[in-house]
Amino acid sequence: MTLYNAIAQGYNQTRQPDPRIVDRLLELLDLPQGNTIADIGAGTGNYSNAIADRGYEVIAIEPSGAMQRQAPSHQSVTWIQAAAESIPLADNTVDGAIVMLALHHFHNIAAGIAQINRIVAAGKIVIFAFEQNKIPDFWLTDYFPYFIQDTLKTFPSTVEISQQINQITQKKVRVIPFFLPPNLSDNFAAAGWQKPEIYLDDSVRHGISTFSKMPQNVLKTGINKLAKDLSNGAWLNKYGYLKQQPNYDAGYRILIIE
Repeated sequence: MTLYNAIAQGYNQTRQPDPRIVDRLLELLDLPQGNTIADIGAGTGNYSNAIADRGYEVIAIEPSGAMQRQAPSHQSVTWIQAAAESIPLADNTVDGAIVMLALHHFHNIAAGIAQINRIVAAGKIVIFAFEQNKIPDFWLTDYFPYFIQDTLKTFPSTVEISQQINQITQKKVRVIPFFLPPNLSDNFAAAGWQKPEIYLDDSVRHGISTFSKMPQNVLKTGINKLAKDLSNGAWLNKYGYLKQQPNYDAGYRILIIE
């Protein structure tokens, strides 16, 4: 909570919803327009509003008042300030639910999943998450090794969380990868896989929770090293092959509970 209160200001500047992610979430939810979708851990409502723009009613559930206050208003989005573990809605209130890069911020994942399952009627729950075991493969950790320890500490294993969800909900869980395109509008942690220069931008780093938790001396060392390698061509020599790839498996996974 404290972390997201701190990074709320300016969050929307670099964390705009990516339409391809919105497309995939809605494709997997497979709900008719006009249905109600809960967005759990909605942040500043970037994906809530994008889904509402597609013709859905959205209930945005977010514990941080500071994040909610940054949210642009939308006539089809209703806000509730609450944690995932204690959602003040009746059983079977919504037709489906999404969790967009927020599962790792739940204080109690089991309790949060149980609550989401309770409020969803016969529809699906779609969770956009990150597989922790992929983080050492990402070049950013060469410059900011703190990402490895923070990711392993913060993000649950996809396999383990899928098993836990199955036990809680007694529903089938499918896991599919989401390969990142090079031009994401949502600048989450690995969005710059082909654009390393974005990590030199204060506003981009401010919207990524791991950077906000990183000790300042570690952050400064990494920024200086990355800036130097971009200037002298060392990054391009080592990772330039990524510039030729149409997409990249950074470890993002979508869990579908149905």
